[in-house]
Amino acid sequence: MREFTLQELAEFDGRDGRPAYVAYNGKVYDVTESFLWRGGRHQAMHDAGRDLTEALELAPHGPEFLEKFPVVGMLKEGGEGDAEDDGG
Repeated sequence: MREFTLQELAEFDGRDGRPAYVAYNGKVYDVTESFLWRGGRHQAMHDAGRDLTEALELAPHGPEFLEKFPVVGMLKEGGEGDAEDDGG
């Protein structure tokens, strides 16, 4: 299974025809087909291509929402390009 750094994950932002991927608890999910992620944005609050682990704790839904989507990889811990996420 592919491993993504945060820098690599950022390339999958759902814009300009690119796939939309988000990370949660170390797993990377492909949310491209979801109408809720059209254009790489969810509810005008979150951007695709980011680690949403902290942001999801404040969401009105739990992680079960993401479990409907395919896992396409794992988020690499401490990898090059790792940086704190502002929650998008």
